[in-house]
Amino acid sequence: MADTVKILDILSLTHDVKQFTVEKPKGYQFIPGQATEVAINKEGWTEEKRPFTFTSLPDDDHLEFVIKSYPDHDGVTKEIANLVPGDEFIIDESWGAIQYHGRGVFIAGGAGVTPFISILRDLKVKGELEGNQLIFANKTRKDVILEAYFHELLGDDFISILDQEDLEGHEKGRVTMEFLKEKIEDFSQEFYVCGPDPMIKAVSSALENLGANPDAIVFEK
Repeated sequence: MADTVKILDILSLTHDVKQFTVEKPKGYQFIPGQATEVAINKEGWTEEKRPFTFTSLPDDDHLEFVIKSYPDHDGVTKEIANLVPGDEFIIDESWGAIQYHGRGVFIAGGAGVTPFISILRDLKVKGELEGNQLIFANKTRKDVILEAYFHELLGDDFISILDQEDLEGHEKGRVTMEFLKEKIEDFSQEFYVCGPDPMIKAVSSALENLGANPDAIVFEK
């Protein structure tokens, strides 16, 4: 059952990422970490659905999405980047594999951090955030979504790693087995992995090699 919702507010977070605050249909429910299919309510776009994660909390009176646009793809996200408040999305019911199962390490690549935003915000509200760690991989600093927010939220439990820049306050390189071994003390905890497919495969494989229980590695299938 699809709902049409109006965009209430748009905020630029990085050079290619925006936060969209939209109306929440009456009785609409989701669990932190879940997503929905979103289409633009404009002629020619209503059937072009793409999955986006909720970054708001379930009890908020609005819904919120953090969406990265890929202008070179000439597709939905490029069109979304041009929307203004008052435009509309069409959203389906909520779904998704990434849900919180207990304290652990969140490992994200680029826009793959979005399912973790709602989960971490929810844990903060419940007072259950302590002991969770976020490793966030990007190409350059300008790609880091909500960097200041994650620092404030997690302190030393937030690790930013950049592949193409060497900057103070950020690790340099990629999330390799050596890097995970250096940064993580306990491989018996939960792991949450989200990002581009090659990264998910490489990180999941590295975690298993380091002794993580495959059943404790949660990722979007």
